Amino acid sequence: MLKYITKRLIYSAIILVFVMFLIYVLMYNMPSGYIETKARELASRPGATKSYTEWLSDLNAQYGMDKGVVEGYFVWVGNAVRGNWGDSWVWTIPVTEEFHNTVWFSFILGLISFIFEIIIAIPLGIVAARKQYSFADYFTTVFAMVSISLPTFFLATVLKYVFSVKLGWFDISGMQGRYYGTLSPFGKFLDVAHHFVLPSITLIVLSIGGLMRYTRTNMLEVLNSDYIRTARAKGVPEKTVINHHAFRNTMIPLITTLGGSLPGLFSGALITETLFAIRGIGFASYNSMVQADIPFTMFYLAFISILTLLGNLISDLLYGVVDPRVRLS
Repeated sequence: MLKYITKRLIYSAIILVFVMFLIYVLMYNMPSGYIETKARELASRPGATKSYTEWLSDLNAQYGMDKGVVEGYFVWVGNAVRGNWGDSWVWTIPVTEEFHNTVWFSFILGLISFIFEIIIAIPLGIVAARKQYSFADYFTTVFAMVSISLPTFFLATVLKYVFSVKLGWFDISGMQGRYYGTLSPFGKFLDVAHHFVLPSITLIVLSIGGLMRYTRTNMLEVLNSDYIRTARAKGVPEKTVINHHAFRNTMIPLITTLGGSLPGLFSGALITETLFAIRGIGFASYNSMVQADIPFTMFYLAFISILTLLGNLISDLLYGVVDPRVRLS
């Protein structure tokens, strides 16, 4: 198992080096007008101590834009390894500070969605498989297809129209109510939690469809296996067949799938956060991208790359843990 883990870590490290290089090449070949605009803005601020030419030179040197692609890449990576990602041009604070201020909102939103996704999707998928071609199966299948097909902006708009415009139960967007400043600490917590309800429902509805279908498909495959038919022929109670034999083997692919989605808790839901003005990492990255915030954009792309590789690594390791055949091979 140690050999397997070491091999996977080496593969992930090599892939990350090439992915980071592609990110830098992408930023390197963007029109230079972005850096020139930022240098002009910094030079024109009240009390500025540097001229436009000096700011332009500093910015190009900071991100290695004044060197070749390969040499500039190593300059950027060297600074990144030391934790120096530069200052955000939009948020006017260090990139890592803005990341720390926003990522936990995304984590809370993602964690709520992840927990309810498991609680709702897996039991419904199992019920649909146990009662194939019944009303429960058809209902689950249709609901899963609708969940997979719904665009995020459409579902969010419908929820806001019904619960915010018509019923008035929630604010249309934002993270705080108008009286947030006058509330007690616990009241502030409840106010923020109240504003997270609609975004959470949006993410839950959109995410449970895929896991529901995946659970149903794997459960059906297991229920049609020879050892399940043998257990039933021997008179084993149906409850034991489902809960002890079938479900345990169904969980093998599910564990790897869920393990791979864990890093997604930190990546943010860009569209959902933007639609509901939840200032998570997705919302911050969107505003940084549309305003050509190169430092934050480079950091976010590198962060997403690391999370993706980490998700694949977790899936591989979990699969090796739950299935001995992977370790033996």
